[in-house]
Amino acid sequence: MKITFDAVPICSDKITGIGWCEVGQTQALARIHPENKYEYSFFTSGDNERIKRVEGFAGENIDMNFSHFSGYLYRAASTFLPVPYSWFFGRKSDVTHFFNYIVPPFVHGKKVVTVHDMVYKAFPETVRGRTRFMLEMGLKRSMKRADIIVTDSEFSKSEIVKYFPQHEKKIRVVPCGVDTERFHPCTEPGRIPEVKKSLDIEGEYFLYLGTIEPRKNLERLITAYGHLAGKLGDKCPKLVMAGGKGWLNDGIYSRVERLGLTDKVIFTKYVPSEDLNPLMCGALAFVFPSIYEGFGMPPLEAMACGVPVLASCEASLPEVTGDCAVICDAYSVKSIAQGLYRLCTDEKLRKELSRKGIERAKGFTWEKSAEMLNAVYKDLI
Repeated sequence: MKITFDAVPICSDKITGIGWCEVGQTQALARIHPENKYEYSFFTSGDNERIKRVEGFAGENIDMNFSHFSGYLYRAASTFLPVPYSWFFGRKSDVTHFFNYIVPPFVHGKKVVTVHDMVYKAFPETVRGRTRFMLEMGLKRSMKRADIIVTDSEFSKSEIVKYFPQHEKKIRVVPCGVDTERFHPCTEPGRIPEVKKSLDIEGEYFLYLGTIEPRKNLERLITAYGHLAGKLGDKCPKLVMAGGKGWLNDGIYSRVERLGLTDKVIFTKYVPSEDLNPLMCGALAFVFPSIYEGFGMPPLEAMACGVPVLASCEASLPEVTGDCAVICDAYSVKSIAQGLYRLCTDEKLRKELSRKGIERAKGFTWEKSAEMLNAVYKDLI
């Protein structure tokens, strides 16, 4: 098979979870199924740095197919006009896979699209305006154009069926994996204090890693942490919040100020990829009380590192964490605070969750994910 991967999610200098999902699946596919021919397709807008970034992921196993035209202009135009994708990337592929919701018009061969979640329908108020507009305008047509719709969890499948029941037979669940080269129990303990110093972190800390945005439930997390800090005083670990700024986040930052927690809650600068493992492994526990996730990569990455996890019982998170995390009610500040207190004071619990988390994470590999994706492609052809 000749398989094209739309590389838009991996062109940016700051890759999100969607991009890392594409990297994990495509690199594993190229590695374990070399009988296929693969390529990354993307618009460069004349930016050579984009080409270098994608080349770094492509390695020797994945070819490059790029157009110097502006991707922004193409996406804007194709929202309203049927500008053929094949004009820019040819008609040689058997399958083209789009990893970020939208299938453009007139793509040659079979078309696969990954729809990660339905947050723009379930919690529209938490989604950036232009993103919501793009999905409202394009997703219905995109799913109609697709031959197969891939999603990350059984929860997300049920959500897609709820809003688009006509496409139920097209949907295939392909869970994400975890990159154990990036996320694993610490092998260089000396790196932990180095990274902490670079981020102005002192002493023990809880870690949140993800976008700073409302659907991550961070205002309730901060309020719950405030209760814990009031109870434990100087013995309370810091709360480190690492991740890019998302949509409607002013209330998150102002909550810290209103509760007088500016000396205890640390919003980090951008954390380079090579620093994520030491930052994760240095945490007392990882906290992720999100109200909506299509899969929930960060808790899985923490589990792979052997870091105990606090997660909510919402959306897909129970599929990921199983019985290997402290589970809280996302809508209860008291429940979140109780979970933080348990993790802070019960060393035996932390060790047990660490052991169980490492074992559970072994079941989520990119190789397994890639095999499932390869089966989807073979069924199409």
